[in-house]
Amino acid sequence: MQPSKNPASSIALRVASAMHQMGIDGLPRNYELVYEAYSGSNPDLVRDFIGLGKVKTQEALDALGRKYLPHHHEDGLLSRHSSKVRAEMSSFISLLNEEKVSLSDYGRLIGDASKVILTDGEIENTELGQSIKALKAATEKRASQNSTVVRTVVGHTAALADVQREAEHAEVAKFVDPLTGMGSRRAFNKALAKVYAKPDMPVLCGLAVGEIDEFAKLAEQMGPTVADRFIKQIAKVVDAVAGSEDLACRFDGSRFGLLFYTSDQDEISRIVELVRTKLRATALVNPASRGALGPLSMSFGICLSQQAPNAFDLLSYAERALASSKASGGDMVTIYGANDPTYVPKDWMIYKKQVV
Repeated sequence: MQPSKNPASSIALRVASAMHQMGIDGLPRNYELVYEAYSGSNPDLVRDFIGLGKVKTQEALDALGRKYLPHHHEDGLLSRHSSKVRAEMSSFISLLNEEKVSLSDYGRLIGDASKVILTDGEIENTELGQSIKALKAATEKRASQNSTVVRTVVGHTAALADVQREAEHAEVAKFVDPLTGMGSRRAFNKALAKVYAKPDMPVLCGLAVGEIDEFAKLAEQMGPTVADRFIKQIAKVVDAVAGSEDLACRFDGSRFGLLFYTSDQDEISRIVELVRTKLRATALVNPASRGALGPLSMSFGICLSQQAPNAFDLLSYAERALASSKASGGDMVTIYGANDPTYVPKDWMIYKKQVV
């Protein structure tokens, strides 16, 4: 009996082979970039990746990565945070050292005054007055310095809190689509990875990838500003229908991904059809002519986790089903493998064939 192949290793080998053939260094940021380009799930990335030509320099790859995978290029942010924290802490340490010297001087003055006040015998009024005057002046100065120290410490604390908030915001922003506020493609990939955390027993779920039909033509008619507003409107519909139990993310352009935590094909189809129905009822108006642009249609491709051995193939199969929907004229939903007579939509662990 031959051991079954590890799906994750298979994907890694495919991507690594492609990188080797193209002469790309095996850096983590390069791997994810090639992975995304190889999957073809982001047409803009694929186009720009191919546009680099046969010789893809690291500089060109990094420029592409900063555009599509900014989380791999956070050196500038981290360097700025590090410099700011270092400056704040250095200033704080200097303040403590100054405070240490000031307290030492104040303690010495109190000691001198105490010697005069506690001296046996009579003390001349002049000498006593000078001691009291010096002690009063030093105390007032000390009180003023204390106020300054408190204000400075509060300022340093606030500055460090700002750095922490900015770092936390940057971490959260990795998984949020800036235009719609939905989950980003990275958030979707992270969720897909969890589905196959145990490759031999993945979470039973369904994945749907949808795209507005003829969106490029609509965007050209509406202009970029109106198109962005239009995308936000679509995102609200998709997000509302998906609900809190499932995951809805925006990939790019008018492409959205839905991860359903159920393997019930009928239920997944029902929700997808509900999204399409609500979008058809969305009024589209040409901002130039103020005329109606017609009903809005959206095509989908669906794949169930029991049909794919790994996250890479699950998304690829859904993308393939979407491509079939669009190739058939759009405004369609295609379920991967539905036309395959050998496909049995049941518990895949029962029907999975073993490699012998």
